[in-house]
Amino acid sequence: MMIPRHLPAMLCALTLASFALPANAQLTLDITKPNFEPVPIAIVDFAGDRMGAEIAAVIRNNLQNSGLFRSIPPGAFIQGNVSPNAPPRFADWRGVGAAGLVVGQVTTAGGALKVDFRLWDVVVGQQAAGLSFNSQPANWRRLAHIIADAIYKRVTGEEGYFDTRIAYVAESGPGNARVKRIAIMDQDGANNRYITDGRTIAITPRFSPTLQEIVYMAYAEDRSPPRVYLQSVDSGRRELLGNFPGMSFAPRFSPDGTKVVMSISENGQSDIYEMDVRGRALRRLTNTPAIDTSPCYSNDGSQIVFNSDRGGSQQLYVMSAGGGGERRISFGEGRYATPVWSPRGDWIAFTKITAGAFGIGVMRPDGGGERMLASGFLVEGPTWAPNGRVLAFFRQQPSSAGRSGSVTLHQIDITGRFERQIPTAGDASDPAWSPLIPQ
Repeated sequence: MMIPRHLPAMLCALTLASFALPANAQLTLDITKPNFEPVPIAIVDFAGDRMGAEIAAVIRNNLQNSGLFRSIPPGAFIQGNVSPNAPPRFADWRGVGAAGLVVGQVTTAGGALKVDFRLWDVVVGQQAAGLSFNSQPANWRRLAHIIADAIYKRVTGEEGYFDTRIAYVAESGPGNARVKRIAIMDQDGANNRYITDGRTIAITPRFSPTLQEIVYMAYAEDRSPPRVYLQSVDSGRRELLGNFPGMSFAPRFSPDGTKVVMSISENGQSDIYEMDVRGRALRRLTNTPAIDTSPCYSNDGSQIVFNSDRGGSQQLYVMSAGGGGERRISFGEGRYATPVWSPRGDWIAFTKITAGAFGIGVMRPDGGGERMLASGFLVEGPTWAPNGRVLAFFRQQPSSAGRSGSVTLHQIDITGRFERQIPTAGDASDPAWSPLIPQ
């Protein structure tokens, strides 16, 4: 079931109640501290309709999977039949170790869905937040994501990332005849659908800043070099963005969505180019005998990070978005690839290959603070959640008995403490995380 991209016509009522809490309240989490403990939170099935249990389950799953919350099992609850319209028995919830309590109510009338929720601070005994929505029943899962985002923000002080999508390459078939399609799903793996049909290999999907379009590469049936396509997420309308004489690689949107940056290889030389999305004007940004590829704009669009072997080995460089002023920022052992600038501008994620081993790491834009978050036989392709707190990437297991190893998507917190596999219908690689879906 496809969830509509926008909510304005469906989201008829929205209220948020927040109260100042004492400095020692436990329903806050300083995620900048290196040794924080997840917040224990109890989420009661929403009252009023069977859909309420499903909404609560999605909220529990989102918060638990972030690594920042510990969901208390419903079997441990002391108070039953919690009214969403009255204060709970706070002592009962303190007794099960909860710092926060989430309650809600679902009502349906005339084909419309109304969802109310409250977040209670159990420690200080008062309401911390509340939201009320009017929507369509088909949007119940998306409303659960929005509620989880509101709880995440209230507790951590940072924006959530649950009301988002992930595009990826869905893989199937034997290694010598691999089928690769572009798929889109909610960040928790629900509502999966395919936007290419698999007749040709499609790779490297990247969202536009508005989520309305995806840019990707697809090989032609005649085995000619891959072409760059622009496709509408909702309508499926596809247009050719570029059919270049050489091989093109890794197209990616600028932060304002007006340009696409990519690498184009011709006559043994690979350079960074920028194309105007509407006018199709192409501009060359680098011009060296080296291989320059995997470009990505900074969050403000003023700079581009890319990898190049111009110094003798594959390293990361930063230059002006208009070209020029290139400076090397990686100096560790091994080779660096697939750099991606954080939406907050504070980190650059990358793939690193050292002595045949792969890892996902981050460094500051000036090259400082490098640290590795994940490693494995083949881990690659980091992509940022819109809050800059979480990364997704893919892992491939070693091949055996002539069969390709399984390929799975994973999510990891910026601290490297919390990693989990993202469920997909089959093998999946090269994820791209969307911005928050507009409301």
